[in-house]
Amino acid sequence: MLFGRHINKYYLKYGIFFLLGLAALIVVDWIQLEIPGIIGFIIDGLESKTIVKEEIATSVKNIAIFGLIIVGGRFLWRIFIFGASWRVDFDLRNKMFKHAEKLSQTYYSEKKSGGLMALFINDLNAIRMAFGPGLLMLFDIVVLGILAFYRMYTLDPMITYFAAIPLVLIAIMATYISKITGKKFKARQQAFEDLSDFTQENFYGISVIKAFVNEVREIKAFSKINKINQEKNVSYIRASTFLHVGVEMFINIIRVIMLGFGALLVYRTMDQSVVFTVGDLTKYIAYFGMLIWPMMAVGRLINMKAQAKASLDRVSAFLDAEIEITDDREVINVEKIEGKVTFNNLSFAYPKTEKEVLKNIDFVIEKGQTVGIIGRTGSGKTTIVDLMLRLYNLKTCELLIDDYDIMKLPIKTIRDAIGYVPQENFIFSDVIKNNISFSQDDPDPELIRQMAIYSDIHENIIDFPNQYETMVGERGVTLSGGQKQRISIARALLKNPQILIMDDSFSAVDTKTEEQVINNLRELRKGKTTIIIAHRISTIKNADQIIFIENGRIMAKGTHNELLNTCELYRNMVIHQRLESELEAEVE
Repeated sequence: MLFGRHINKYYLKYGIFFLLGLAALIVVDWIQLEIPGIIGFIIDGLESKTIVKEEIATSVKNIAIFGLIIVGGRFLWRIFIFGASWRVDFDLRNKMFKHAEKLSQTYYSEKKSGGLMALFINDLNAIRMAFGPGLLMLFDIVVLGILAFYRMYTLDPMITYFAAIPLVLIAIMATYISKITGKKFKARQQAFEDLSDFTQENFYGISVIKAFVNEVREIKAFSKINKINQEKNVSYIRASTFLHVGVEMFINIIRVIMLGFGALLVYRTMDQSVVFTVGDLTKYIAYFGMLIWPMMAVGRLINMKAQAKASLDRVSAFLDAEIEITDDREVINVEKIEGKVTFNNLSFAYPKTEKEVLKNIDFVIEKGQTVGIIGRTGSGKTTIVDLMLRLYNLKTCELLIDDYDIMKLPIKTIRDAIGYVPQENFIFSDVIKNNISFSQDDPDPELIRQMAIYSDIHENIIDFPNQYETMVGERGVTLSGGQKQRISIARALLKNPQILIMDDSFSAVDTKTEEQVINNLRELRKGKTTIIIAHRISTIKNADQIIFIENGRIMAKGTHNELLNTCELYRNMVIHQRLESELEAEVE
């Protein structure tokens, strides 16, 4: 059996299923042991010519009835025990996914998706096997093994004593080898994780690999990782096979001992020096045949338990990973977020680093304002967005929403009030309408269409054969960069948030489309706060307020005209972008 803080409760939760399954298993094992007695009775009767036809018919009838009971019992224990193991798998996977949704950005920046997928697939499967076949084998070893051994002992203690010696050796060998197989299983899982990471990353970056003509190099790299995976698997199988072969060897030793002594006893019975009939030998052989499975199962069970324990350690480490972003104990519940945002001399460094990426950020966004944030790449613009979404913890009162400390507000309340268009537009492998309506369970089709119009993507969508029912492929592979951006904008607009954050959301669209969408936003977002992060001045020049950031500091804030007069860096950026636009126009 497998025990651990995260799984012990399932023995209680599904205890009734396990108990019913084990009850069926005990009945099956007990009935199985009755059949050799009947067969032995028939053989002895035939040999001594004392059995009559009616007794043979009754015996055969009883064997048939027992056979039907065994079939029914095996069906029941499979339903109950294996069914319970799948229920444990279901619950544990849900628990893991729920925990995964709560883990912070820091955790995912340190872990690879391939390794996490290995937890949800290979490791969970190993744990499920321990709850299903593993639990079954354990009780079969105990129940069938003890009962069969007892029946053998009652027939002849001496043979049974000699047969027990190899059983002890099996237990010692299996215990030693299980420690080795446990370590090798961990190494095998790690190799699979590395292979999964490499493969997944290559599939996502296949266009880059082709563009740089690096297929041969990547094939060689894959072959190297795959070779390590093969070696770890072979090493694990070698140790596992050694255990199974060792068990089989000892079983054959027992069989030789049993047949030799049994035949001797039957021979001595003929001399009337001891009573051990051919029927007794037949029963003894049948009992031993039933004992073979429990003995073989010992090695499998130890091997399975070692795998499950290694997998449980990995899953437990995942479930024990700290949830860093949580609600404060003294949370402030507000009915509605209005949209005022205050950065109060905020400085921020990412977890486990000392370098501050934001330094003394201080500005106010009033409810209903449209604010542009601009600066060069790496200046800290996206970090500001991450902090507003409460993806990281802050010091007290460094960031306020509606004059409430963001650390005191419920996380759900904050995120419900914010619509977000990320810099890297993520499109789900689904139809277009479901991507746009991601924030709602039962959206109005007309509302989806209206938001697509506001985002200037409607005309593109209706050109597709299936229009809004078009499947976009994995991560929106069938869409262009500009189409992905505009679908992301439509998705955020349909949420109708009090605060809309657009992080470089027009980088993949032309200036005409950009202007059209911004004009639509101005009409749609009246009275609501909109924050636009951009690289192009044209995107935010009409904003109520522009925040210019350089190296994590606010260099200037004000309207477009005010910054032209007061900030040389901003003025130089305007001139530089204007020249670029003129050059592009001449080329066209």
